[in-house]
Order: sequence, then C-alpha cells, then structure tokens
Amino acid sequence: MINRIIPSALAAFSLLGSSVQAEETVKVGVLHSLSGTMAISETSLRDVLLFTFDEINAAGGVMGKKIEPVVVDGASNWPLFAEKAKQLLDQDKVSVTFGCWTSVSRKSVLPVFEEKKGLLFYPVQYEGEEMSPNIFYTAEAVNQQATPAVDYMLEEGKKKFYLIGSDYVYPQTTNLILLEYLLSKGVPLENIGGGFTKDASGKIISAGKYTPFGHTDYQQIISEIKQFAASGDACIINTLNGDTNVPFFKEYAAAGLDAESCPVVSFSVSEDEFRGLPASQLVGQLGCWTYFQSIKSPANEKFTTAFQAWLAKSEVPGIVKEGRVTCSPMVLSYNGVYLWKAAVEKAGSFEPEKVMAALKSGIAFDGPGGTVTSQANHHLTKNVYIGETRADGQFKILKEYKNVVGEPFLKGTYK
Repeated sequence: MINRIIPSALAAFSLLGSSVQAEETVKVGVLHSLSGTMAISETSLRDVLLFTFDEINAAGGVMGKKIEPVVVDGASNWPLFAEKAKQLLDQDKVSVTFGCWTSVSRKSVLPVFEEKKGLLFYPVQYEGEEMSPNIFYTAEAVNQQATPAVDYMLEEGKKKFYLIGSDYVYPQTTNLILLEYLLSKGVPLENIGGGFTKDASGKIISAGKYTPFGHTDYQQIISEIKQFAASGDACIINTLNGDTNVPFFKEYAAAGLDAESCPVVSFSVSEDEFRGLPASQLVGQLGCWTYFQSIKSPANEKFTTAFQAWLAKSEVPGIVKEGRVTCSPMVLSYNGVYLWKAAVEKAGSFEPEKVMAALKSGIAFDGPGGTVTSQANHHLTKNVYIGETRADGQFKILKEYKNVVGEPFLKGTYK
C-alpha cells in the first residue's frame, strides 16, 4: 500500500471535496528507501523534500496549486522501486517524482518513466553513461566528483589508489572510468589496488574490490589495504553505499589506519552518513561533493536555518529531529524541486514533456551550494568542493571548482 504523507500546511485542503482538491493541488511523488540498508541515507531525502514542499506551499505553491506529496518506500528493494513507480504514475497520477539513490534503483524505474512518459528528478552522484528523456539528473556526474577527487589526490602526491565499492552499477562503472583516467594520468596498473577481472580476450572488465549491500566483515579487505598502503603514498577511493560504511570505517580505524597513513576519499559519505560513523576517529578523511553544510553564503544560511526550524515543528511520523545535518544529496533534491517549479512556471504547464523542454532551455537557481543551471543534456552546471572531515562530522573546504558543466559521457573513458 502506498503511504501518503500530507504536511500540515495542506491540512485544510484534505477536508475539501475530491474534485475541488484535484483542482487546488498537484500530486508529486517521493520514491526513496525508508527501510532496509539504504534508509540511513534516503530517509533524509524524504525529509528535505517534504520540507521543500512546505516551503513552496507557504509561498503560494506552484502556479497557484499546493503540492500534495505521495510518499512511497522502495525499501532498498530494486524491483520494488519499479512497482512503486508504476503506482505513482498509474494510480496516483503524479506530475513529477523525486527519488532513487542507487543507480540500480534508478535503472529499475527508468523504463517505467519512459514507457509512461513520466518525469523523474534524480539527486545522487552516479556513474553517467546515461541520458534518459524522462529523467533530469541534478546528481553529480563523474566529472563533478570522481575525477576532481582523483586530480586532488594526485596534486597531493598520492601515487597508489585502492578502489573499493558496493557491488552494483555505480561503483563498478565509476571505477572502470577511474581506471582509465588514472592510467591516462601516468599511474601504472600495479599502483591501482583492489584487483581486476578480465574477459577471455584479456580486456579488463572490472576494477576494484566489491562487497554486497549491508556487508559487515571488512577485516580481510582492511588487512590487504594496510599492506597496499605500507609505502605511505597510497589512498582509498571509496564508493561503498549505505550502512556498510559503518563497519568499513570502524575496521579501518581499528587497524591503525588514518588520514596521514592512507586517506580515504568517499563519494557516498556525506555529513548525513557521518551521524552514524566515529567521526572523531576519521578526522582528515576527504569527501568530494557539490555542497557542504559548512559553505558560508546567505542562501545556505537561509536553507539550513529553515530546515532546522521545519524539523522542530514537523509531525511526520517517526522523523528524527536531533542532531540533523544537511548534505549534498539533500541539497540536490532541494534544488531539483525549485528547478521543477521554475520549469513548470516557464512552460505554463505541469506536463512532463513541456517541463523537460523548459529545463533544457536553461534555468538557473541560487541554491545552498551556489548557483546551479540546468543544461540541455539533462544535467546541471554547478560548483564542486573538496572537503576534509572535522571531528564534529562537518567538512573543512579545501578546494573549490567553479561552474563545472555536467558531462554524463566522458570522452576517452570507458563506455
């Protein structure tokens, strides 16, 4: 059964007759894992979306209509995501859906949105090599996270790179791209750790070490990493997703590894995940995102203050209110809603095809991480930041790359 969550701002509308309500509201889908291994990350995206809808509704809605969210739980079950997407489009008739975290969940729903001509906003860093006519990717592309992180580590004098990730599409494809990228930068194959798989012709078809979602035993892998890093010029490229990062980092710390001996740069560990990690033991570890909560700007101050105020008064069942932070996937979700709103208003229509056409024409939004601009290739131009973990689980910004154009297909890399 689909779980509908209607914020308090919509309470009055729920009392109206169905025909009136249909006229005065627009249904919007929220499709995230609220249970299972990915709930550690995705529940916060549900929360920030509900906050954003309330914020927009309080300002008058979208073309005079209040947003009515329809929230469903993908439950970290990839085939279930497709079923929930069908429910949102067929039964609930949503105008747009915001959702998915993992690439496997996105690829599960992609044919549904294409067949039914729906519109999905996807907010989480991914491997690229895709451009669906029915998906707008506010997410970081590889050239807005993975390759800038590698460039930074090379600038810092790192010569060896150990690749580790969760066993699914995003880490596997990203690491193959990074393998070729590292080789193009002069890093020899023997300095790329994690292992390789070759096909019958000898071509490398997999690079790096992979573990299942929810994996908990990292003792052997950390032992291998410790040996790999003995030379002192190594780093770890981490594409583990979800709560498996907790045992990985705990084993890493227990083995005596630290940011000095072998720094970790993570692509799926943000401020939000650090709430469940021993942050004080991971000072100096690196992240690369298009937003950090520590950014000093009026837009970010407004966003973080308003989100905390919304949390304090929220009546969403089971919502966590204490110790909450903001992170890049949350901001990319927030940006997506405002870009959708602007595109609807520019198109004068909620029809997905017309909204996408407006997005492709270029729309700018002054978001918490800086100005983002929609591109014709369904991606965003945005700033990229390298950050260093502090003891409080926040990031000290070390470097900023301005206005990086999102490129889903990287020339000269794996395809």
